[in-house]
Amino acid sequence: MWISNRVIPYRPDLKEKARHLRKNSTLSEVLLWQEIKDKKLGYQFHRQVPMLNCIVDFYCHELQLAIEVDGDSHDEKAEYDSLREQELKGYGVRLLRFQDIDVKQNFKYVLDEIYHWIENRQQK
Repeated sequence: MWISNRVIPYRPDLKEKARHLRKNSTLSEVLLWQEIKDKKLGYQFHRQVPMLNCIVDFYCHELQLAIEVDGDSHDEKAEYDSLREQELKGYGVRLLRFQDIDVKQNFKYVLDEIYHWIENRQQK
């Protein structure tokens, strides 16, 4: 059984897991959330959003933009991440992926990349 997430369906068991992840965010997720919540970039983002068989860290329905903050464990998951990204693209979702260390040590770069992606999307 799939539940609709306005546009993207997801497995029902992911709803509780997403709730848990929202309550137990990483430092990088908290830092980024503080800068993108409440339409600070002009668009509403949501945290830990279930989609298909996964949960994305941040998602903007209007832009169909998912943002992922990858920690060290994602190094071993490159193939899985690539497959997941292709599945999401099939639903029109675009993904921006940042390393945890970049959010912590090069925060301006991360925000600039998100801002430029939004700016380029608006020009199309």
